[in-house]
Amino acid sequence: MTDVTRIAAWNVNSIKVRLPHVLRWLESQEKARTPIDALCLQELKLTEDKYPHAEFEAAGYISLAAGQKTYNGVAIIVRKAALAAIATDAATTFLKPIRNIPGNDDEQQRILAATIPFAGTQPIRLISAYFPNGQSPDSDKFQYKLAWLKALQTWLETELSSHPRLALLGDFNIAPEDRDVHEPAKWVGQNLVSPEERDAFAQLIDLGLHDSFRLFDQAPKAFSWWDYRMMGFRRNAGMRIDHILLSKALKECCVASRIDKEPRTWEQPSDHAPVIAELRL
Repeated sequence: MTDVTRIAAWNVNSIKVRLPHVLRWLESQEKARTPIDALCLQELKLTEDKYPHAEFEAAGYISLAAGQKTYNGVAIIVRKAALAAIATDAATTFLKPIRNIPGNDDEQQRILAATIPFAGTQPIRLISAYFPNGQSPDSDKFQYKLAWLKALQTWLETELSSHPRLALLGDFNIAPEDRDVHEPAKWVGQNLVSPEERDAFAQLIDLGLHDSFRLFDQAPKAFSWWDYRMMGFRRNAGMRIDHILLSKALKECCVASRIDKEPRTWEQPSDHAPVIAELRL
């Protein structure tokens, strides 16, 4: 047995704005002796040439990013100290990287996958994902979301057959159950909770993935996103739309899963909180 490996996801809603928050949070986890070994970021909102590789390198992390101007963008950040001795730079840390869903013609940067050789264990396939929002069920953007979800499911079947130790992390823009919504009755028929979206989430589970958060008893009204408007966070009027899904092999190793609301209390926060899964590999 090795020490616990912690993987996390966080929609930072602009890495340019929230870089100090990410560095602060990573440092706080180190000080608490619960270091984050891999962090998947969503909504970078910048091009790759402007991504802060040097800042993360100085803090002890290596990054792989897929960005675009103004919108979307995903990254995977890995703690150097958690890596196998041979994996000391980007060339050897991020194996078999994939940007976007193969065969799906889409300019939006929403998927980044790589195999990470953590020390003392077999490599893990990490996928940082930023699912489309969908806007509303009667919009073209919703149809785009459903088509994207179908393409994701098809691709994941292949990924899982090649990588049994796989984790899909990110902002799914889907609250899978009513208990993941602050006032379910007010959201009936709306985006993020529609039957079509929840069915797509269930199909991911049917592939053999497991919602790490629901592997454990959790407090009621546990959310990962709160609207900036109407004092959403203060009232805990949120949703759980950020998830870490684990393959069967990783599910058996998962010893905890949680949401860290602390960064949402900081000045000028992201509207999302980090979600974390702990694996005893």
